Amino acid sequence: MLDTEFVRAQFPAFSAPELQGQAFFENAGGSYTCAQVIDRLTRYYHTRKVQPYAPYEASRRAGEEMDEARTRLAAMMGIDTDELSFGPSTTQNTYVLAQAFRQWMSPGEAIVVTNQDHEANTGPWRRLAQDGIEIREWRIDPTTGHLNPEDLANLLDDKVRLVCFPHASNVVGEINPVTEIAAIAHAAGAFVCVDGVSYAPHGLPDVGALGPDIYLFSAYKTYGPHQGIMAIRRALGELLPNQAHHFNGDTLYKRFTPAGPDHAQVAACAGIADYIDTLAAHHGAPDGAGPAERSAFVHDLMRTRETQALKPLLDRLSARNDVRLIGPSTAENRAPTLALALNRPALPVATALAEHGIMAGGGDFYAGRALGALGVAEEHGVLRLSFTHYTSDAEITQLLEALDAVL
Repeated sequence: MLDTEFVRAQFPAFSAPELQGQAFFENAGGSYTCAQVIDRLTRYYHTRKVQPYAPYEASRRAGEEMDEARTRLAAMMGIDTDELSFGPSTTQNTYVLAQAFRQWMSPGEAIVVTNQDHEANTGPWRRLAQDGIEIREWRIDPTTGHLNPEDLANLLDDKVRLVCFPHASNVVGEINPVTEIAAIAHAAGAFVCVDGVSYAPHGLPDVGALGPDIYLFSAYKTYGPHQGIMAIRRALGELLPNQAHHFNGDTLYKRFTPAGPDHAQVAACAGIADYIDTLAAHHGAPDGAGPAERSAFVHDLMRTRETQALKPLLDRLSARNDVRLIGPSTAENRAPTLALALNRPALPVATALAEHGIMAGGGDFYAGRALGALGVAEEHGVLRLSFTHYTSDAEITQLLEALDAVL
């Protein structure tokens, strides 16, 4: 089992005096940052804040730390080093990719998007309709929020070039079967783009094993700095037009980064790998395990812990008749991100919870299409309660007591 006390010791936020008594349940908006990332970022700004890749020592070290982040994270995700790119955010990374597809595709060809997505992985693709690209919507069940793979099959033909969907929705929470969906899309000749922003914080994905052509997530929601991380498999990355400076066109990890990288934040992302390796070593990962194996070992520890912590919360919510839980009511097939539809606006409820030391949010969380399809009143939004593996049993109890008091 995950050693939660050891885990929490890796995050300075849990020992900050001003955060004592505050239970953090808005992790889907951005997680706490682990000490390994903070240490690397501090060191970079103290001793490496120069133009990287020049021959002098400080510059050489700056470039090496940036390369280390890419090399180690790519290895943990089961992809080649140059198949991993950094950008300022997942939203901006997706916009860049959409521009590449706009140039590559022809009018009359099609892209499949869902109405389960965060706007970042649906809005940029939908805008391509302005250039004659057909946009087909893979729709959720209006009662459960479920995406049925059989419904996708009905949308596919030889015109579809790309299928975009989330690994887990930031409001529905259900973990979608990426490998199954990717196989369906690939069989129809389409590429696959997966938004992993709401899944990666709960265990770094093995993209090589899952099978998508593009996988995107946000480092700042995965214990790191404010960067977007995107895996683009070689076959697709070399096919799409270069979006960067012409002299970067022959380097795969630079092709989809039009602006220069944020040197310090890229280098600090190696701290995410440090953190995963620290947990693997502490919990007894097998001797000789490679990066992907260590990451998978920690992934399973995180998911087991989250499933255990989620069950009492789901049980308590299922016993209430004044809230509607969006998505699955079982812990095993969902991320610990719970959206609750209430019979009143959600933001004032989040405000009331804050008086009980609960940090949560209310609104649509850029998932207005999904909430609209589920019949959630736009003016109400949802109360979102999201946690991750570092959340303690005491914090879960604090949340349960606060919900009883406020609701």
